[in-house]
Amino acid sequence: MREIMTGNEAIARGAWEAGVNIAAAYPGTPSTEILENLSKYKEVYSQWTTNEKVALELAAGACFAGSRALAAMKHVGLNVAADPLFTLAYTGVNAGLVIVTADDPGLFSSQNEQDNRYYASHAKIAMFEPSDSQECVDFVKEAYEISEKFDTPILFRVTTRVCHSKSMVSLSERSQVSIKKYVKNVEKYVMAPANAKKRKYEMEDRIQALKEYSETTSLNRIELGEGEIGIITSGISYNHAKEVFGEKASYLKLGFTWPLPAEKIKKFASSVKTLYIIEENEPYLEDFVKTLGIKCVGREKLPWVDELTPEKIQRAFCPEIEECEPYKIEAVAPPRPPVLCPGCSHRGFFYELRKFKDIVVSGDIGCYTLGASPPLSAIDSVLCMGASISGAIGFEKSNIKAERQQKVFAVIGDSTFFHSGLTGLIDAVVNKAKIVICILDNRITAMTGHQDNPGTGFTLMGQPTEKVDFKKLCIACGIKPDNIRVIDPYKLGETKSAIKDGYESEEPFVIITTTPCALIKEVIRARADMKCFVDQEKCIKCRACFKVGCPAISQNNGIVSIDRDMCNGCEICAQVCPTQAIKREE
Repeated sequence: MREIMTGNEAIARGAWEAGVNIAAAYPGTPSTEILENLSKYKEVYSQWTTNEKVALELAAGACFAGSRALAAMKHVGLNVAADPLFTLAYTGVNAGLVIVTADDPGLFSSQNEQDNRYYASHAKIAMFEPSDSQECVDFVKEAYEISEKFDTPILFRVTTRVCHSKSMVSLSERSQVSIKKYVKNVEKYVMAPANAKKRKYEMEDRIQALKEYSETTSLNRIELGEGEIGIITSGISYNHAKEVFGEKASYLKLGFTWPLPAEKIKKFASSVKTLYIIEENEPYLEDFVKTLGIKCVGREKLPWVDELTPEKIQRAFCPEIEECEPYKIEAVAPPRPPVLCPGCSHRGFFYELRKFKDIVVSGDIGCYTLGASPPLSAIDSVLCMGASISGAIGFEKSNIKAERQQKVFAVIGDSTFFHSGLTGLIDAVVNKAKIVICILDNRITAMTGHQDNPGTGFTLMGQPTEKVDFKKLCIACGIKPDNIRVIDPYKLGETKSAIKDGYESEEPFVIITTTPCALIKEVIRARADMKCFVDQEKCIKCRACFKVGCPAISQNNGIVSIDRDMCNGCEICAQVCPTQAIKREE
């Protein structure tokens, strides 16, 4: 049977066909849909975890216990999981273990463009790179075989274009893979220094065996074409290169990319006159080829930033190709600057927060990052998951040294707080940081597409579970009950009062917002008939309502109006209108 699938769907399918029993992830674009799709296969226990480190450690425990396991994350998530990753290279596996890293060239939904291929060479674990959905299925299944054969975790590297593009996939049945017996082995699984040193020697033997495999596997294949141009490439770049060069070039298509096949590369390079290295992000392949003493052309022609496209490859190498026709884009999409959704519960909070001029706001990763954009313009910095609180502590301590009176606020979402904010909160309590920690709880992991988290009361597989109470959690961590405010951010007066209390506090202070995301299905249904409108007789066109930054509000031919289809009746705009011209429909 054949089916059109995205790369993420195909990875999930391949894992299921490979007999995977346990899978864990933290949602993050472009990897999110892997676990969402894998959870549909009831033979696989799938769960969201609080962060990527937990996901990998859970998968590691499952593989030690004899179950084939998978952990998935976006590229920056592997930074969080790096601690167990490097040591897993020493322990090896019992059953197969695959770690999916979904890189994001072009920064479609990320704070950096890091190239995680270097994690494989740094940690010294085998790496696979598929180019399309069919390879996602096939490579995942092969990855589990190689993981078990060579006693190694596998880094499975994909990119946004592979994750989200669709292509035809041939489907197979699920392999009936028995759960392996667990045998206690302290020397293998307990990485005390004496054991780790022994495992390092065994790891070096494994690397040599993997190098031999890299030279012979069909995952690394030579495709002979016409002409004297040779191209070494991998992943989605292979498809782009083929689209541009077609049969006018020969290709060394690399699907197993650590360890790289040195001898096969030398052989291929010697068979062509001109060698191009076509890859996104860092010159990972190029640098390796050059260490072999092989002359090649790559990064000096290709851009250092953004994902590759056929157009960019053609622009870089077109002079070398005869009868090269330029690619034309027939239609250009209009610009769509990111903005908080109509009715977003974060809008009222940021509207009131920005009124305090002598403050610094340390932001975080999530929908609320958009609080930095005009007209709200309420956030000063965004670094990484959880850094809002930790960074706020550092800023506050620096202010003390500089004798500055600025109040420091930290803004973090519910899922991000569970991911990496809790440790910062504890640090603020212990070290008496006079900061205000604002937990914007919209009852879902919103920006990645509404995944459950410990605050929602449901698991990935739809089972009801315990819901973590933020207020009780903060109290347990040492925040005084009198220094906690739980508010509805739709109520601007209540929001302003809480922010003022935090601003004046001389102790660690917490504000918790409790209004659910406007796009949750239950919320949409509940607020379906809650619509606001502008009374044109009262409207003085002062544009105060535009200061809340709601996309449902517009002005055409001098008339201010509210798009009824977009509005959810939050009434934030009504609260800022000086003439009460904005009202809720009755």
